[in-house]
Amino acid sequence: MTKDGDDLARSLQGSGLRLTPQRLLILETLQSTEEHISAEEICRRVRQTYPFVNISTVYRTLDTLRELGLVTSADLGDGSVRYHWADKGRHHHLVCQRCGTVLDLGEDLTKELELAIDRHYAFRANLSHLTIFGTCRNCRCEGSGDAYPGWLSQS
Repeated sequence: MTKDGDDLARSLQGSGLRLTPQRLLILETLQSTEEHISAEEICRRVRQTYPFVNISTVYRTLDTLRELGLVTSADLGDGSVRYHWADKGRHHHLVCQRCGTVLDLGEDLTKELELAIDRHYAFRANLSHLTIFGTCRNCRCEGSGDAYPGWLSQS
């Protein structure tokens, strides 16, 4: 592990989590992955180094890391929860329910939503990881012809 990884390991041990070789490999896999990753994919990657890891160990470790605020999880509509290392920043998704396309949603838009919710409801929303389902531009253009004309000029 790197120096940051060593600090993380000490921190996790301080919270009572025993750092087994499997858990360390799960941590390394999450930290080295830029995209969202399923527990099954994490297990496959860890098994390349440690073939005896059990999927239940992966799920329990992910649950603990999520409780500690170290990972975020998102259901992107494909029936599999995806995980992402929390320190890699807040990000949000638009998921097309027709074709499954996933688009990134800018932080500026969700910040406006957070402020509006606070203003209207005096409720401080935690939008650290948000997934919104709907229909993408291509599917709207193909299907019902209700595409917004402004989209046609965007690339």
